[in-house]
Amino acid sequence: MAEYRHRLVEKKLQRKLIGKGAVLIEGAKWCGKTSTGEYFAKSIARMNDPKDEMQMLQMAKLRPGLLLDGETPRLIDEWQLAPQLWDAVRFEVDKRQQMGQFILTGSAVPPSLDMIHHTGTGRIARLMMRPMTLFESQESSGEVSLSSLFNGETDIFGKSNTDIDNIAYMICRGGWPLATFMTGDVALEQAFDYYDAVVNADISRVDGVHREKHRVINLMRSYARNQGSQVSIASICADMMSHDTASLNEDTVMSYINALKKIFVIEEMPAWNPNIRSKTAIRTSDTRYYVDPSIATAALGLGPKDLLGDLQTFGLMFETMCVRDLRVYAEINDGEIFHYRDKNNLECDAVVHLRNGSYGLIEIKLGGESLIAQGAESLKKLASIIDTDRMKPPSFMMVVTAVGNFAYKREDGVLVVPVTCLRD
Repeated sequence: MAEYRHRLVEKKLQRKLIGKGAVLIEGAKWCGKTSTGEYFAKSIARMNDPKDEMQMLQMAKLRPGLLLDGETPRLIDEWQLAPQLWDAVRFEVDKRQQMGQFILTGSAVPPSLDMIHHTGTGRIARLMMRPMTLFESQESSGEVSLSSLFNGETDIFGKSNTDIDNIAYMICRGGWPLATFMTGDVALEQAFDYYDAVVNADISRVDGVHREKHRVINLMRSYARNQGSQVSIASICADMMSHDTASLNEDTVMSYINALKKIFVIEEMPAWNPNIRSKTAIRTSDTRYYVDPSIATAALGLGPKDLLGDLQTFGLMFETMCVRDLRVYAEINDGEIFHYRDKNNLECDAVVHLRNGSYGLIEIKLGGESLIAQGAESLKKLASIIDTDRMKPPSFMMVVTAVGNFAYKREDGVLVVPVTCLRD
């Protein structure tokens, strides 16, 4: 096996293998699902191996059970190419009555669920894998742990040696595991190759529906320009129409977006709806994000120097990178990430909300005293209107920055943490 960097999701995978007969790892192509599956598997069936693919697919139709024979855990890689394997795995788990029998990986939702007759509840657990966080790619010191913050350990200290040029590079390179072993332009080129594959093939292959290349390009550019916003489908449609000579409607745009979601290119952030003391209306629109910032920069044709010359775009792409990492860190702690915005335009970029009701409030800023102060004031204002008689007070308030030499706690209790100091 090629050099392997351990992934945070391994903690949950190990736990799920103890408690379930099978585990499905889903996520974007090239984010490391197969490598992690191989690391834990004792035998492998590769459904997308070109030399055996036709035979494997035929066997999946005629004798799916034979594909499941092998030392356990047995990895079924890209299972969605033969959706009938889902029920075969569920049946085999029931028959064997043993845990940790199978690991399934999938880089797309099956084009049709007609061949799946059972949800897999109680037999097959699901895990989401995303591109690497900075901690996984060994570019964050991990001196500030999200888990420790939720345990009340908020007297933090950390040191960052990362400058703005390196942050721009990490955004454009992305968290693609293979790219993290590369340097310079070779590493940066990987995101463009990924983007090209989505535009030219993957978005149509997911369900066999042909989609116009120029429309995919226009959509992905529009999505890139609107990272971190709650822009409507109507606005995205209007933006695309300015570059499209044919007619275009919202249903068509939505079908393209849904195709990108099925291959895990887009992962939007839901709105947070806390108990608040006032009658303020809370916005409920999802916030638009790619699963990795490098997809957005590739869609716009941008490199690190371009970001350094346009701080507004830099800020949007930095936010996307932070959200990617925070999602991974939150899920390891049995949590999710939400966005808050109300009718008075009071916002919080990310709310880490755990299963037990604990939560932390996070603002994302490039850095600088004025922006940090602005983020801190916004966090304190939101905390002040939360009805703590009906829900817990925030476990912490934190401003995540791109640059800054240290992670520290301000006198007002707000934490300031460079993203290269953060971990789960």
